[in-house]
Amino acid sequence: MVSLFRTGRRQALRLHALRLIPLAIPALLAGCAQEGDFGRPKTGAWNSLIETTGTLAAREREEPASAFPFTDEERVLRDRAWRFLMPAAGHDAFTVILANLTRARVLPASWRTDDPAAYHDTLMAQSFRSPVSRYRRLSEDIGTDARLIPQFAALAVRVKEGDALRLRSLPFAKSLDDGDVRQAAMRVAENRCLIAWVRFETGRRSRRYRYALEHLLIEAPGPEGVSVEGTLAALDGRRPLLDPLVPPEAEARCGLLPEAEGVVAVAAPRPIVAKN
Repeated sequence: MVSLFRTGRRQALRLHALRLIPLAIPALLAGCAQEGDFGRPKTGAWNSLIETTGTLAAREREEPASAFPFTDEERVLRDRAWRFLMPAAGHDAFTVILANLTRARVLPASWRTDDPAAYHDTLMAQSFRSPVSRYRRLSEDIGTDARLIPQFAALAVRVKEGDALRLRSLPFAKSLDDGDVRQAAMRVAENRCLIAWVRFETGRRSRRYRYALEHLLIEAPGPEGVSVEGTLAALDGRRPLLDPLVPPEAEARCGLLPEAEGVVAVAAPRPIVAKN
């Protein structure tokens, strides 16, 4: 019975993908959106187009996609999520396009599988004159994530407070119809799933950074690895700030996990660099 359900689900997703081809064509042109300041996307007409297309695509897949306008904080929350939903290092243009289309919900989040080696491979492919530059780039990427997580978490708390007010107000708003209530519930679900998605991706990014450091220490050993290890420990220390904001099973409920991927317990990471 379960296999039949999964087969039917895959067939439904294929049909949805075929219907989304007309929507995806303009979005592909918009896929090369660039990063602005503080890990946010640059503003512009192309980014607005891809966001609109993503909302339509999510509705086509019957995912929560409210027609309500975003509050200021909901909009900033999405801007802040950009950093964590895009590749951590420069990739080829096609990979960046796919990542941006996924971030904007044109493509479902579950299509991507985790590749711990992806960041390392990209880091090694870049033309640095010295291994020190690779250590520096790795440290900068980890450090930026670590600095931005508390800001995202604080903003997520305010968005959740707004959602709580929204839900408390529903029974007292007599002029609302079922459609209004549904749109409100979908916006709350959207916000919670976005927070869960960022939490999910910070775990993936940490694993990619750790893989990169482990391999870099073997390929080009250097004392810089000690400071990178400390920066990675700071990132792992701040990731739990996101845990109280969504339930543990939120990733599965929000469709973030690939079909073959379950919830796996992850042991606490061991230090990479041996301390004397």
